[in-house]
Amino acid sequence: MNTYIGIDLGTSSVKLLLVAEDGKILSSHSEKYPISYPQAGWSEQNPEDWLDAVKRGVRNLLEGQNHAMVKGISFGGQMHGLVVLDKDDNVIRPCVLWNDGRTEKQTEYLNTIIGKEKLSSLTANIAFAGFTAPKVLWIKENEPENFAKIAKIMLPKDFIAYMLTGNHCSDLSDAAGTLLLDVQNRTWSEEMCALCSVKKEWLPKLYESYEKVGELKKEYAELWEIPENVCVAAGAGDNAAAAVGTGIVGNGGCNISLGTSGTVFISQDNFSVDKKNALHSFCHANGKYHLMGCILSAASCNEWWMNVLETNDYRKEQEELEELLAKNEVFFLPYLMGERSPHNDVNAKGAFIGLRPTTTRKHLTLAVLEGVAFALKDCVEIAKQSGLEIPSTRICGGGAKSKLWRQIIANVLGIPVEVPSIEEGPSYGGAMLAMVACGAYESVEEAAQKILSVSEIVYPNADMVCLYAEKYEKFTKLYPALKEVF
Repeated sequence: MNTYIGIDLGTSSVKLLLVAEDGKILSSHSEKYPISYPQAGWSEQNPEDWLDAVKRGVRNLLEGQNHAMVKGISFGGQMHGLVVLDKDDNVIRPCVLWNDGRTEKQTEYLNTIIGKEKLSSLTANIAFAGFTAPKVLWIKENEPENFAKIAKIMLPKDFIAYMLTGNHCSDLSDAAGTLLLDVQNRTWSEEMCALCSVKKEWLPKLYESYEKVGELKKEYAELWEIPENVCVAAGAGDNAAAAVGTGIVGNGGCNISLGTSGTVFISQDNFSVDKKNALHSFCHANGKYHLMGCILSAASCNEWWMNVLETNDYRKEQEELEELLAKNEVFFLPYLMGERSPHNDVNAKGAFIGLRPTTTRKHLTLAVLEGVAFALKDCVEIAKQSGLEIPSTRICGGGAKSKLWRQIIANVLGIPVEVPSIEEGPSYGGAMLAMVACGAYESVEEAAQKILSVSEIVYPNADMVCLYAEKYEKFTKLYPALKEVF
């Protein structure tokens, strides 16, 4: 049976899957790489580290497998990162990542001087510090010598696609997060590029996520001992790829991702814009559209807290917390890296609120899980205010492995939470996109229908829903009260 490689270029590691045409996972592997924090609120990575990790990762992934049956490769990838190459294809400087907050000045310029209404009319979105366009302006203003060298701009996963195929390409779901794309018309916005001093020739050719962008270069085919004619598909931004991997490709479908960041992803057949621009309006990987709310710190909040406690036994720390559910007086604001949706505030910070002499380690652990759930609910409530109905959601990401966290989210949102049979997120979605590009399935929708299923449905507890509704009302008052302090 033909096989397909899905590559999830994440923030802390690349995760790879080898998937058979029927959806069965044959092999998995991951490779870590470092993140650097040159200053408070900054985060960068070396694109060459990604490429080295992919080279090692695919080789290890295919160990013991039938190399000759590999037909396609595609991607899910961390969004918004700015990779810049010079005329000789050398990386000019480290990639400025999605969760980097250095562009406060540039973001404010775009939102106030250019104006949110103008931005929304051109791109369907307003400026957020993590988006790509403000980073271009930051380099122009702060590193003019590097800006002068720019010959190509690309997103993280697209750097890998470029190195594998030689094609300077991007897909529409990922490009939508640059603030340079006319999302409604699925093309680069020439006016927006001019406003951000971006030359059109710097930008990659655009593809739908399931389209072939090229074939594997001979050097990589030889390195991995796979056929030279392996198809490389454009792939998608991590959240769109995760949505494909969980089957959220129909109108009104919802997926929550509990990864380093947290997202609420709502699939739509037709283009629309949140009037408050608190949610992103992006292209979906199935050729249509989606709305998305993104909180910058989700499972990473729990990881941070476990590091504070000097333990990595997540399961043990969550034992016996059920008896405290909705009775916990402690609140946690999960804004460790600032916040995107809905506050758009790089200065927001994390906080524990409501401590007493009787507060225990368990109260604080539970508060972290609840705080992330409340922040996700902020995004869901905005979508509902826009007239969208969200009767249920699927869930994926590392944090979704916690049975307790899944139940908290069901209770906080008041809707059933579906757990996919395969919880591999962007890498699995990437493999599915490769299948469609190779013709194994006619569409992303057909692939999802034939391959994916749900293993568990977590239903909300009616009593807990009421208690959490009261606690959420209090939560919504905390950020406004602390905004000036931040």
